[in-house]
Amino acid sequence: MTWIRYTLPAAAIVSAAAPAYAVQYLSIGEAQKNAFPSAHFTEVQAGRVWKAEAGGKVEGFFIFDRVIGKHLYIDYAVALTPGGAVHKVEILQYRESYGGEVRSPSWLAQFVGKTSGSALKINGDIRNISGATLSSTHVTEGVKRILAAYANRLR
Repeated sequence: MTWIRYTLPAAAIVSAAAPAYAVQYLSIGEAQKNAFPSAHFTEVQAGRVWKAEAGGKVEGFFIFDRVIGKHLYIDYAVALTPGGAVHKVEILQYRESYGGEVRSPSWLAQFVGKTSGSALKINGDIRNISGATLSSTHVTEGVKRILAAYANRLR
């Protein structure tokens, strides 16, 4: 039992030294309502893709995805118009200790109107965020992947 006397204090120090930074900003339901306030949602792909409809008309699609920031996952969602252009991008949960600027409304607004034909390249049509290069790059790549998937499969 001697090992317990030495192991437990070390485990307590390690767990105390690793603070949690995860911040849940929005649930999927909240993000859906932000994107399409008057719509009701029909699940198209379990837990990932929903069709937004209002008044018998398709308003667009809502896609949930996850990418790696630097070390940890970033949960985000992309709302698309029926024509496949970005309507809105939201960061739902950010887990890194820094780089949360990817949630900035002005940075996310750069995606609005982008389509599968857009370059979507950091330091090109999407501004990089100093100190959050990997997070901004990976979110950009994720949006680009969603647009390509929409163009190829969801229509």
